[in-house]
Amino acid sequence: MLQNISIHPATECIENPQFSMLIPSWNNLKYLELCINSIRKNSFFQHQIIVVVNEGADGTLEWVKSQKNIDYVYARSNIGICYALNACRSLIKTQYVTYANDDMYFLPNWDQSLQNQISELGHNSFMLSATMIEPRGNNDCAVIANYGDGIENFDQARLLKEYTTLYRADWSGSTWPPSIMHIDCWDLVGGMSIEYSPGMYSDPDLSFKLWTIGVRTFIGKGNSLVYHFGCKSTGRVKKNKGYKSFTIKWGMSSKTFMVKYLLRGQAAQKDLQDVHLTQLDKLKQFFKKLKSIV
Repeated sequence: MLQNISIHPATECIENPQFSMLIPSWNNLKYLELCINSIRKNSFFQHQIIVVVNEGADGTLEWVKSQKNIDYVYARSNIGICYALNACRSLIKTQYVTYANDDMYFLPNWDQSLQNQISELGHNSFMLSATMIEPRGNNDCAVIANYGDGIENFDQARLLKEYTTLYRADWSGSTWPPSIMHIDCWDLVGGMSIEYSPGMYSDPDLSFKLWTIGVRTFIGKGNSLVYHFGCKSTGRVKKNKGYKSFTIKWGMSSKTFMVKYLLRGQAAQKDLQDVHLTQLDKLKQFFKKLKSIV
């Protein structure tokens, strides 16, 4: 695999970027263009953008090459999310690592809200997320509002007019992208865990790894919004059974971790408390682990 990956720094660097944004993309050029244009248009700060071009057979490679201020990693075959994000490490120039999907549209000042929260915390032991607006579903950490489920019917004008009415209270359980953490935390836990390749359940695994090093701030910002079309890449890939890998690795299900530890979807807390499972809960998790192994 290593022989198929090449690293390409931007030829024109952004001056004093605030965040380093890692965006894996797999033959998804139209969405990638929309995503990056929204970052350029709607961000309060300037950011370093690092794209992982998986295959790039649809013109993605040529387009990224033409963008002189984008750093990129090129993989001749699809290496998935975990390897892709880790491959960006040598290109990262800022203190803050942001992971985003290429099928997201960033709304105005999404980044200012996150930076304000970072400044308010006054420490680097955190994981923060923007809030996704999704056209459908039941994600209790998202806002459900339909502005189109693809580029073809995306009502960008109406979304830009109405997005401030979609603000919600800050929530607990930061895990899903777009997420941000300090580079020291990213390095200490070793980035993404490659045993989840191509990537299903690698997000909660990253949060659990942060929990093990003492991170207790997992906040989703309700006024930092991105529109998420959803599954434009993962819907095409053969999925790993990440829920089993998570349970075997950590001795509990991802749902237990998200609900009991990170208090997913509840009101945000700056300092989550350590969790002590009951003997009954531990017994249930033990049998879930055994079932996952079998």
